[in-house]
Amino acid sequence: MNDSTAHSTALVTGANKGIGREIARQLAAAGLTVLVGSRDPGRGRQAVEEIGGRARLLELDVTDPGSVAAAASQVEHLDVLVNNAGIMVDGRTPPEADTASFRRTYETNLFGVLEVTNAFLPALRRSAAPRIVNISSGTGSLTWSADPGHQFAVANGSGAAYRSSKAALNALTLFYAQSLAGDGFKVNALAPGLRRTDLNERAAAAEGDPAEAAAGAVRLALLPDDGPTGGFFSWDGTVAAW
Repeated sequence: MNDSTAHSTALVTGANKGIGREIARQLAAAGLTVLVGSRDPGRGRQAVEEIGGRARLLELDVTDPGSVAAAASQVEHLDVLVNNAGIMVDGRTPPEADTASFRRTYETNLFGVLEVTNAFLPALRRSAAPRIVNISSGTGSLTWSADPGHQFAVANGSGAAYRSSKAALNALTLFYAQSLAGDGFKVNALAPGLRRTDLNERAAAAEGDPAEAAAGAVRLALLPDDGPTGGFFSWDGTVAAW
């Protein structure tokens, strides 16, 4: 713990499991008070108990404006916001993919980020060094998706709703970074890599450690004043392609 983190507060959405819980755990270990955002209070309390330290439950459903507003009303000051909550509900690509799956995916992966970020901006503005980290995906890179030789080429994958939602999230990250730069904000997106989570069957069978991806998010959450903003980074700190 150091002086810059000892009195800092972070909110991590979708923090009751997977990468989000690891981000919350690592931020708490760094000395921050961590608000564990969870739409399921039971799972949220369990995560808080497992994380320990300065972890606190904040009941929050990013797809429910009323829930977001109620959560924001409880937080006066915030230094770090990690928009981690995300879903993948449909692995199809057009023309098979339907609008219902796109709407459901975007409600969490894009509109939820917009709703939460806007609601907590007043609390973030009270920080001397506000930081926002959006958990994106390398599969949302248009550059990589358009490259026939890349592992993320559209021809090699699926999940158009999820992938396009992350491409849109990257754009939203850039918009926030540019509009808030004058207020001292650092806003960046992270591609965590394939991790062992319950995102989908492939992720459930993956060997990638969520803690490794979380470390990348924590680096962006604790950036110094001369750190980057408006960037898209891979979990290891290298710059990802938009």
